[in-house]
Amino acid sequence: MNLTKAKETKTRVCCLYRVSTKGQVDKTENDIPMQKKACHEFAESKGWTIIKEHAELGVSGFKVAAADRDELQEIKREAEKQEFDILLVFMFDRLGRKDNETPFVLKWFVEQGISVWSTVEGEQRFDSNVDDLLNYIRFWQASSESQKTSVRIKTRMKQIVEDGHYMGGTVPFGYRAVYKGRTNKKGRPVKDLEIDPREGEIVREIFFKVAREGYSAHGI
Repeated sequence: MNLTKAKETKTRVCCLYRVSTKGQVDKTENDIPMQKKACHEFAESKGWTIIKEHAELGVSGFKVAAADRDELQEIKREAEKQEFDILLVFMFDRLGRKDNETPFVLKWFVEQGISVWSTVEGEQRFDSNVDDLLNYIRFWQASSESQKTSVRIKTRMKQIVEDGHYMGGTVPFGYRAVYKGRTNKKGRPVKDLEIDPREGEIVREIFFKVAREGYSAHGI
């Protein structure tokens, strides 16, 4: 048997891995281990050969348009050249979470003759109008969940600030960031703000000059 020919008949797979935040990236390998492991095990169970892998690190599938995602655009160029047969992702929301865009991105690949598979949800086909509807509903749900997550995060951040806690970033003039014993949900120490004695005195002087002596910003 011609091994070269047999190898050429193998189903060629391209994998896309994506995480939305840098905090989700495994910093020791600069990789996305869980998604990669799941895709490799799935492909092996099907007898497929993974020939290409693309990773998007810290790329939001809800906020970033498909046209602005370099890895996704590269995969589309490879699909147009028929360089692989199957696009495999851990879950379909790795392709994106924009309900007005991602369903059409997925269908575009299928129209190029590329099968699109998820290790969790299986293959997305377009054999009937029902398939189109289910495809849209899936990403509508993903988009809705992203919006809910965004609201929850913003609400929690607002509560933390209202409780007088420091959220990070540039320390305001007149303050300094110090450890006061507070920890985050992972048990790691986090800093809080306290008045810096030297800078704080300058802030008080500026306040009195404006409030009591009528100084303008230019005058100060």
